[in-house]
Amino acid sequence: MQTIVSGNIKIAADLLERGEIIAMPTETVYGLAGNIFNEEAIKMIFELKKRPLFNPLIVHIPSIDTLEDIVEEIPIKAKNLADVFWPGPLTLILKKKSTVPDLVTAGKDTVAVRIPNHPLTLQLLEKLDFPLAAPSANPFGSISPTTPSHVFGYFSGKLPMVLDGGDCERGIESTIIGFEGEDPIVYRLGSIALEEIEEVVGPVKVRNKKESAPTAPGMLSRHYAPDTPTYMVEDVSQFIAQNPNMKIGVIIFKEPLQVTENIHQVVLSESGDLKEATSRLYAVLHYLDGMDLDLIVAERFPNEGLGKSINDRLERATKKK
Repeated sequence: MQTIVSGNIKIAADLLERGEIIAMPTETVYGLAGNIFNEEAIKMIFELKKRPLFNPLIVHIPSIDTLEDIVEEIPIKAKNLADVFWPGPLTLILKKKSTVPDLVTAGKDTVAVRIPNHPLTLQLLEKLDFPLAAPSANPFGSISPTTPSHVFGYFSGKLPMVLDGGDCERGIESTIIGFEGEDPIVYRLGSIALEEIEEVVGPVKVRNKKESAPTAPGMLSRHYAPDTPTYMVEDVSQFIAQNPNMKIGVIIFKEPLQVTENIHQVVLSESGDLKEATSRLYAVLHYLDGMDLDLIVAERFPNEGLGKSINDRLERATKKK
């Protein structure tokens, strides 16, 4: 199979309507997209990603008006969050209608749903008469893709199309929120900071780790991981000193270190902007993972705002297999 990389929405829609799966851009990461009502397409997504069937998928819709087509009820705080953050990197877990296939939701009575904030994908969703399931377009557990070339590197010859929407603006996955009654629960830290969520709905609980039957995507301990052994530490200079004569990739927030030529250092945001650092994180992991290094090490980020989400991704990337 030849994989085309194109921004042509008509080709993408035709493929999806025929039951194919494609890669599509969002503001967070690229996703592997298929018709939620086509069982063979959804099975293909799981098989291509080598994703366990117990891990639910996120459903993407074009507008809040279509939400009632797939969910039974919308708690007041869910509506408040949707009003503020949709379209955008917020996923809500809500009671599903029986028409939403169990394969998409891993047998749960809830469905994860969001409206992506990417003009090309919104146009695509508007052209279709079905929602799209779209987990990240990478093999399960690997670094999520934020450029068409990342997806092409993973799935060239295995997908008919990568819908080219350029580089992803946000750079890490959506924040996922579910509800116990009216109480919001954060199941995945993402590219909306907790502090922003709490400005809308008040204090939230965080339950973002579950190894079996996860409530939402991204809850497993090892995820988003390079092939190169990766570490997160408080003191990068000390780590380098303890690993002499090794080729090491270094991820630093804002203040570059004095390093020798065998150290490949990347500063995520010289201005100390956590949003910029977040948007570059996966691209930098891809870059360093392709350099044939012995190790990658990242410094722990400030535990505030999006720094919490960056630390979450790095912790999962550094878990051993």
